[in-house]
Amino acid sequence: MNVGAGAAESRRRRSDAMDHRLAAVFDAAAGGSEGFALVAVGGYGRAELAPKSDLDVVLVHDPKVNADKVAAVAEALWYPLWDDGLDLDHAVRDAGQMRRAAATDLRAAIGMLDLRHLAGDEQLSHTLRSATLSDWRRDARRRLPELRAAGRDRAERFGELAHAAVPDLKESAGGLRDGVILRALVATWLVDVPHAEAEACRTELLDIRDALHDVTGRRTNRVAHELLPDLAESLAATPDGLARHVRALGRRVSHLTQLTWRRLDQVLDRPRRTRPRTRRPALVPLGRGVARVGDEVVLAANAAPTGDPALSLRVAALAAEHGLLVAPMTATRLARSAWPLPEPWSHECRRLFVRLLASGAALPSVWEELDQAGVVRRWLPEWDRVRHLPSEAPVHRFTVDWHSVQACVRADEQLRRVPRPDLLVVATLLHDIGKGEPGDHCVIGSRIARTVATRMGFDLSDVDRIADLVRWHLLLPETATRRDLADPATVGSVASTVGDLSTLDLLASLTEADARATAPAAWSSWRSGLIRDLVGRCSARLRDAPGEASSDPMPAPSVPAGQPVAGHPLRIGVAPTEDGCRIAVVGADRIGLLGDVAGALAWAGLAIRGCRADTVGGQAESHWDIGSPPIDPANLAHRLRRVLDGDVDLADRLPIDPATADPPRVEIVDAAGSSATVLEIRAQDRRGLLWRACRALASVGVGVRSAHVDTLGPQAVDVFYLVDASGQALPESVRQQALDAVRQASA
Repeated sequence: MNVGAGAAESRRRRSDAMDHRLAAVFDAAAGGSEGFALVAVGGYGRAELAPKSDLDVVLVHDPKVNADKVAAVAEALWYPLWDDGLDLDHAVRDAGQMRRAAATDLRAAIGMLDLRHLAGDEQLSHTLRSATLSDWRRDARRRLPELRAAGRDRAERFGELAHAAVPDLKESAGGLRDGVILRALVATWLVDVPHAEAEACRTELLDIRDALHDVTGRRTNRVAHELLPDLAESLAATPDGLARHVRALGRRVSHLTQLTWRRLDQVLDRPRRTRPRTRRPALVPLGRGVARVGDEVVLAANAAPTGDPALSLRVAALAAEHGLLVAPMTATRLARSAWPLPEPWSHECRRLFVRLLASGAALPSVWEELDQAGVVRRWLPEWDRVRHLPSEAPVHRFTVDWHSVQACVRADEQLRRVPRPDLLVVATLLHDIGKGEPGDHCVIGSRIARTVATRMGFDLSDVDRIADLVRWHLLLPETATRRDLADPATVGSVASTVGDLSTLDLLASLTEADARATAPAAWSSWRSGLIRDLVGRCSARLRDAPGEASSDPMPAPSVPAGQPVAGHPLRIGVAPTEDGCRIAVVGADRIGLLGDVAGALAWAGLAIRGCRADTVGGQAESHWDIGSPPIDPANLAHRLRRVLDGDVDLADRLPIDPATADPPRVEIVDAAGSSATVLEIRAQDRRGLLWRACRALASVGVGVRSAHVDTLGPQAVDVFYLVDASGQALPESVRQQALDAVRQASA
């Protein structure tokens, strides 16, 4: 995608114009004085001024120049530029101070590698530039660990350009800063990188950054989702195409950066003074046509890429199984000349592919090298559908393709527990292949998975199983977090859909792998307990056993020893969990009690990640999953008492947040419950949302038989099983009242 034709020339023109202005001001300020030079560093030193860039300039002087003279020249130089309204990042230093700053400040050192003379004593500028480069090369081995650590810290703070929800074109890993670091690594003379490709990626990121400045009218590097339409229009692209392109550039820069550090490690591990090797490195055979050199897999001398269809898969599987990397030149050669896979795949091809997917933690690095080279596309043409595709759900840490690879890594933990590990890893890789188009991605993905599995040579029953796993990969989490598991209709529906115990085991393992690859919140102790409870109940149903699941996935705190709520027939207990705490409230039921408890917890500033509430025989019991350490139950009991006594105005304590871009969706879910009316709220999570919904239900006299509240990232899904005074499903008139009341309260 050529996203910025002419942008590089525009940067050059902006830089040239600024050069002329600064030179004129310098001449007026220095008045032909000797021993002064004005230099540009950083992005301005590279003549890459963006529309809203600041100016990184330094007034350099000879150490022998009188301090009063230096101060006078600096004042005469900076004030006219400030009067121009220029955004200056400026300094005044002598040449020795410049070198000492570079020796102690890594960012200053990197910026000075691009030092460029603007005006004044040209010899002073050139001498300083030569000395800076010489110092950098001399000290490179000592400074590289610091440089690498700084990159890792930046990645922790800003995320990866390829995956961050709001990518930062400059600071995110794989962004412009990494592009500059690659230039600095080349300047050490210790290593080389594919310079032309690295600079092409960096230039395209600069083009996008320039357009971002023009669209926003300010200096920013963050590509917020709401800016994509205008930014894409300015670059003659589609929003989806631009989003993918930005992430593809980030992936490529990150890959080149990792490759460069890998090469540097090889250099740094060798003694500084060793004679160059005159013999070719020894090849250690790993398999037919595949060998090892150091920590990389290469093609053996007798390899036949044009006559061995399974060669690329054999390279990948052996590299992953031995914990090695695929040599970049080998990946490139396979992409260009490897023989096409047969249709359907041979047993060997299918077996090698499964071995690759089942290789666990070694999979991502091997997959990435081959994906970057274009080999994966030869195996799976459908992979381009999701390659670099951003996830629509903010809770996802990765793009859709990389999430699928990471899910395969997580599936490795389940392989010994399922009857058909080969079906599990293939279905895991393909579970989100239907994303990126309008419609239900599970349905779309199931059709695609059927085509892929058929081409891979699976028999018809296995093809059906893979397609079903993709079709229903959200069934367990959606049911477990949004439906009443004690309702026989819920378990019966899931068991009927799954069909048999073998498929249930595979689906449960896929669900866990998918969740663990998404985010920690997607497999919290709360959510995992609910899913395991559902699986246990379905397993019992499929075995024709009448009992329920044998264990309680949400153990209650010791309620009899819990904290009483003064003046009310309620008790509160708190118990720690591995990722927060769980609060139980037990006592006499009444309409509105659930809302009062939700309000008290929200007033206490607690983030409610989930809730299960049930009413049996006049007794209400609610369990709340909280994302914070255990808190004093006496404090909670005190707050709840004040709410119940009417001493606190929760409407004042829990004001309604400003409306979100996506309005809440409130609807009745027909046929979801056997003896209750099921109302579902899907909304962006906001403080007090659950309290407002429960208060609305109480205002129309509706009882809550059970509640199922789940928060994943910024999204909340609250499901209520509603009954009338007789304990039955709501009549139509009351259904509508409840629906209208909750819609108004949730807006």
